[in-house]
Amino acid sequence: MTLTARERLRAALCHRQPDRVPLDIGGSYATGINTRAYQNLKDHLGLCSPARVASQRSDIAWVEDPVRERLGIDTYPLLPGVPDGAVVQLSPDRYRDEWGVVRRRAEGGHYYVVSAPLAGATLADLDAYPWPDPDDPGWARGLAEEAQRLACETEFGLVLSLPVGLGHQSQFLRGYEAWLIDCAADPRFAGALMDRVLEVQIQVARHLLAAAGDLVDVVLYADDMGFQDRPILSPGMFRRLILPRQKRFLDAVKSRTRAKLLYHTCGAVLPLIPDFIDVGVEVLNPVQVTASGMDPVRLKREFGRDLAFWGGVDTQHLLPEGSPADVRRAVEGLAEVLGAGGGYVVSAANNIQADTPPANIVAMASAGRPVDGPPGCRVSPPVVE
Repeated sequence: MTLTARERLRAALCHRQPDRVPLDIGGSYATGINTRAYQNLKDHLGLCSPARVASQRSDIAWVEDPVRERLGIDTYPLLPGVPDGAVVQLSPDRYRDEWGVVRRRAEGGHYYVVSAPLAGATLADLDAYPWPDPDDPGWARGLAEEAQRLACETEFGLVLSLPVGLGHQSQFLRGYEAWLIDCAADPRFAGALMDRVLEVQIQVARHLLAAAGDLVDVVLYADDMGFQDRPILSPGMFRRLILPRQKRFLDAVKSRTRAKLLYHTCGAVLPLIPDFIDVGVEVLNPVQVTASGMDPVRLKREFGRDLAFWGGVDTQHLLPEGSPADVRRAVEGLAEVLGAGGGYVVSAANNIQADTPPANIVAMASAGRPVDGPPGCRVSPPVVE
């Protein structure tokens, strides 16, 4: 029996075997596609229209319905807004965001922090800082109407992205190196900063979930906790400084929606996965298979009862450098391992980057299902080469 995209996604995340493995490209801030790669993809598919930016910071594109139909994508994003006037464009490649962080875009990439406003701050400075207003209506403007429309008029699985996590946002405000030093040498300050961030983020999340929490299938929380070869903090430090605050945030989220909780963290986070499960994480993304310890067979064997997996298609080497045949084999292998009995969504192991050939994106999209299988709620057949 052919399922709709929403039914397919729900089945997979509830550990039931769907008719095919669901596909996500562009369904959230963490599973997007670079604007340049997206334009190349549209040219490859023979589609002509200007690209729309979904996230300025990550320079990812809004995936349009014709592309969703051609590739058989099963997800649709719901994205938070920002308060009016809070983002200031300082130059064509430089802007100040709603938190006061100044960012500049690297050639061919996304925006990086170039001015962290709390780089030299003390505890007293936290009291005086102009924190974003979490009750500003701009965060959730139009979200309820869009969620209602999508739930009623489409059959996509709906994914609500929450603002970036408390660790990341604190790093942006403080500077990455200074934040790491704080965690080891001044945990009182590190904790106070994260608590201030958390106060804002919990209230913003409450507004977003009040608007759409009853209608979405998945809620995304993103907070990277891994380097390529290890967690960014020792497990003990993570459990003292980060985990209790993440639990407070995730408890607030789960009290306001029945949607599945999707947690995005890049890197080698194998030692932390039991902690994620303990605080209510139900789906892990991006499954960075090139990071130490992130072997799909082991992940499925040890955590497949408690977690579904979303991602896994390598963006470091496979997608930019491999052949379409390489990509197909890798996706088929991931679907066989992680998708056994349900519990897997095909997606790139981070946002698809600018140097990714469009043929490889097509190969990723077509490999997770039978070539002649219909794309669920779509009218057009999937693209094949």
